[in-house]
Amino acid sequence: MPLDALALALGAAVLHAAWNLLLARERDTEAALAVGLLALVATIALPAALTWRVDSAAVPYILGSTVLELVYVALLAAAYRRYELSLVYPVARGLAPALALLLVAAVGAARPSPLGVAGVLVVSVGVLLVRGARGDLRGLAFGAVIAAVIAGYTVVDRYGIHHAAAAPYLLLVMLGPALAYPLAVGRRRVRAAVGPATIAVGAFSASAYLLALLALRLATAPAVAAVRETSVVIATVLAAVFLHERVTPLRAAGAVLVAAGVALLAFS
Repeated sequence: MPLDALALALGAAVLHAAWNLLLARERDTEAALAVGLLALVATIALPAALTWRVDSAAVPYILGSTVLELVYVALLAAAYRRYELSLVYPVARGLAPALALLLVAAVGAARPSPLGVAGVLVVSVGVLLVRGARGDLRGLAFGAVIAAVIAGYTVVDRYGIHHAAAAPYLLLVMLGPALAYPLAVGRRRVRAAVGPATIAVGAFSASAYLLALLALRLATAPAVAAVRETSVVIATVLAAVFLHERVTPLRAAGAVLVAAGVALLAFS
């Protein structure tokens, strides 16, 4: 993997972990994410305009992904209000690729390779370690539900992106959540949450996506995906340092296993 592609993919991983950290540390996570969605749309608007290409065949996929993204943001904000970042993030981000692989296999679009099966098993073991012997079962379940939603929109986007350029596709998908979710949260709460940290949530999210796109121009998709999943380990470290969460050696080892399992899935 070229060094410039590695730097871009690592940058995407750091930014993805960072915006989740910023969101998790907010007192009103729902309002903070509402601001973040507006900032995301504002950040991606210019790149989308400069690369605009959206075929009519993309519309059903955009609509389906919009609904799933709206469910995702609502669940994510609720999860970070109740549970630790070092639990929710590794479970949600780690299980999602495994569930996406199983979903594609279930509809007969592909057959899992031995590497894919190994990746699912490694991720599963890692998730169990992240939870711990006496960990929060409800938090684990919350993360698993979020992972299922991520897997859903990942599979939809896998096909939808063939009918549009990446930046305008993302913009159109996120327009719905960026309009509907702040309205559901309430204007007063959203206005009170506006600040550098919440704006950075959206800007970092959009920037992570764009850095990943640039990395894909220089390296293979499996290599970029594998490097991006270091965000699982990065987020766990950030949770310990900045949120003072009790990240045990077992949970840290679980996060590493989750990242390794996703890397196997990326190369399967």
